[in-house]
Amino acid sequence: MLWTIAVVILVLWLLGFTLLPAAGSLIHILLVIAVILVVMQLVSGKKL
Repeated sequence: MLWTIAVVILVLWLLGFTLLPAAGSLIHILLVIAVILVVMQLVSGKKL
């Protein structure tokens, strides 16, 4: 589930980065959230 959320956030980030360059801060916040979710999943090592 966490991987799905991270992938969705990354896809939204890529779409926003290419389609809406004016929304830069929001786009980078989405990227940071996705990276944090992936790192949390890797560190915890739990299967959800």
